[in-house]
Amino acid sequence: MNDEEYRGPAVLTIGDERHPVRIRMSARFEPLEGRFRWAGRTSADPALAQCVGREARLHIERTSGVRLSEPDPWGGVRLSGTGTPPWFR
Repeated sequence: MNDEEYRGPAVLTIGDERHPVRIRMSARFEPLEGRFRWAGRTSADPALAQCVGREARLHIERTSGVRLSEPDPWGGVRLSGTGTPPWFR
């Protein structure tokens, strides 16, 4: 695994609720925009499926805003964000 990918534990904060999850993420730099775009998914968590479309905070090495976009076929939720990925040191 390199800095452009992350697999492991994280915490999603949605409103006042904290959801410990395992995630799988990847990032790429968009030179025309001058910023990173990153996306991935959580492990299966039925509670997160109810939060689709909401804004959240993703905590790994640092904290970043993240969007919960849709449930995936395995029971997880797709995540996306822009800017410095929260697992970059």
